[in-house]
Amino acid sequence: MKNLANCTPREFLRQTNRIRKAAARWLERTDALAIRRRGAGEGESGIEQAARNLRDILEAALEKCPDETAELLGLMCFIEPEELDQHSMAELLTSATELLNSPEVADFFTSLARWGRSGIFTAAS
Repeated sequence: MKNLANCTPREFLRQTNRIRKAAARWLERTDALAIRRRGAGEGESGIEQAARNLRDILEAALEKCPDETAELLGLMCFIEPEELDQHSMAELLTSATELLNSPEVADFFTSLARWGRSGIFTAAS
């Protein structure tokens, strides 16, 4: 299955821009950035707060916004949102594992995350 780790440079660039736009929508709809910024509650340790925030982000991603989350997973494998149900999770997970094990792709997304602090993901267009 094609993914960002095994595509051509032009495909990579175009697809990462599509992913950037989908990620901006995902971040807005899940409110993940606001959840991540929440501080510890009264009597809550930093570890407990981080675990609570992660649970809340997962709840938003998997329960509140499954379509947006699935769209992001599919785009990493060059699968259009309307074609996702034609693929198995095993296919997506195998492809995602290949993608996550690619140091070059990981470095690229780490750089994007750094740029994200400057507002690159705030506009979906």
